[in-house]
Amino acid sequence: MRKLAAARQRHKLGLFAVEGEDLVEAGLAAGLEPVELLVAGENVSAEVLASVSGLPHPSRRIAVFRREDLPRLDPSAAPPAGLALWHVGDPGNVGTILRSADALGPAFVALSSGCADPTGPKALRASMGAVFRVPLGSFEEAPGRRLALVAHGGQPLHEADLGGPVTFVVGAEREGLPESVVRSCEARVSIPLEPGAESLNAAVAAALALYERRGSH
Repeated sequence: MRKLAAARQRHKLGLFAVEGEDLVEAGLAAGLEPVELLVAGENVSAEVLASVSGLPHPSRRIAVFRREDLPRLDPSAAPPAGLALWHVGDPGNVGTILRSADALGPAFVALSSGCADPTGPKALRASMGAVFRVPLGSFEEAPGRRLALVAHGGQPLHEADLGGPVTFVVGAEREGLPESVVRSCEARVSIPLEPGAESLNAAVAAALALYERRGSH
């Protein structure tokens, strides 16, 4: 359990740990078979469970799942909308984006190298169980027309053609999207902001993009 707190070990072992009644139940409801299911007072003491917990108030249930059992993006049968994340390194943002894709989809999430691990503790908590339902893939395999979501200078999102399969490309929290990635997209789109506002949080921008597309259909 302690090993799985490190992203390197999660990748090496192909496993991840989930704490909390709601998150564990979301994994089980999605059909994932736990490698381990630890329940305080049943197969492990509450003290031992607390010793490996990463939460301020230790959970009474911890499950270990296989990473390969999470839903995978199939480009040939993908949802009609998706988010391709470029170097979004904040795990809270990655988890929140998964939650938005679940709520405002159906949608997939594709991750570049440099993105936070969606099976890390903070990302899992922020996803509120969405990680068990949203297809995940690599940045390169995201299908559909790619629209670069830029802070300024793009076509207003509400005026853009959002018909058909669309992937919104979302950049890193501070740097945004590099020009080389923007040029590879079909168009640039922006969410209109008040004068003087620099940008939106990556997760907020992603949610607004999915909401706008949902409203256009």
